[in-house]
Amino acid sequence: MSELINNREYRQKVLKELIMELHDGKPVDEVKERFAKLIEGVSVSEISEMEQNLIMEGMPIEEVQRLCDVHAAVFKGSIEDIHKPVHIEEIPGHPMHTFKWENREIGKKLESQVGPALVAFKDSDSPENVNGLLENIGELLEIDKHYSRKENLVFPHLENAGITAPPQVMWGVDDEIRNRLKEAHALLNDYKGNKEEVAQKVERVVGDIKEMIFKEENILFPLLVDTLTEDEWLTVYRDSDEIGYTFIAPRAKWIPERADYDEGSSQPHVESDVVRFDSGVLTVHEVETLLNHLPIDITFVDKEDRVKYFSQSSERIFARPKSVIGRTVQNCHPPASMHVVNQIVEDFKSGAKDHEDFWIRMGEKYVLIRYFAVRDENGEYMGTMEVSQDIAPLQKIQGERRLLSE
Repeated sequence: MSELINNREYRQKVLKELIMELHDGKPVDEVKERFAKLIEGVSVSEISEMEQNLIMEGMPIEEVQRLCDVHAAVFKGSIEDIHKPVHIEEIPGHPMHTFKWENREIGKKLESQVGPALVAFKDSDSPENVNGLLENIGELLEIDKHYSRKENLVFPHLENAGITAPPQVMWGVDDEIRNRLKEAHALLNDYKGNKEEVAQKVERVVGDIKEMIFKEENILFPLLVDTLTEDEWLTVYRDSDEIGYTFIAPRAKWIPERADYDEGSSQPHVESDVVRFDSGVLTVHEVETLLNHLPIDITFVDKEDRVKYFSQSSERIFARPKSVIGRTVQNCHPPASMHVVNQIVEDFKSGAKDHEDFWIRMGEKYVLIRYFAVRDENGEYMGTMEVSQDIAPLQKIQGERRLLSE
């Protein structure tokens, strides 16, 4: 028995069982004696690790905190050391904790739902099994949010630290996964009896996702822990909600440890400051508010190819986290489209073109994306302005509606 108790995995298993007993209402006194024997010689960090694992598996923090009564009885009040996180990935609400928890949920989804649905489909491609696999692949499309936060929120900080190759390589693989998920979804949505082709597509993308989880956990995440400062993590945290999460939401509100942290702080706009135009004068606050009320999205990239400004309208089409400011426009796009971006900028700088238009369908939206070369009064290139707008409502307009019409 002692050999078992000295086995780390066995201790973790039994400790989890004890927490579940408390969770199910068993009195503290009945759990305390068994708990005390089990943890004899066990480090506080191991107990903390086990509890954090439970939290990441889905147990509410409040339930795990019920162990405090047992801790108090066994450790005579030394509870604080047990609950003090050792690593940032152990802190509920911290972006790294959320990234890792998402990976766990994605892995569970693959094993418990996508896998069985694929087995059922390969056994029989009945309408029911086709629809079951289609539904699961459709839900996997949510993985885009996990990848988008990684690409748009944390990669800029790695780039600022001079680490550029790993982010670009990983972004390229992310795009391959996105495309393969869309291809599998399209084949299932318009299923024509091509069972072997569909099964191969799904198996391939499931393998790609599992491999990406491994790369994130063993390569990217340790790199982020070693590279990003607390202030940089704070920008990731503040911008994450705009992009969203995959299968989960952060477990808690993260508050940095530093004493000077102010949750509501931002760069103030002094009301007395004004911007003088040829055609009028506006305060800085008026300028920003006006731009944010335009029914379009505006992004400005300066002559050094760095993002300098973007508007924040209430109905943004593309996510623009604040961490994008100062980032090169090339690094704001996936590798597959970088040559297009470079060509547009090159044409604008050389004077070969003054604008370029694209239009794409995004669900019910029909998005017009326009790029304009911004030149000063002497014709000198100052940068590029991107303007995006959903024109689907405009396409429905017919006839006339005059100002005095009812």
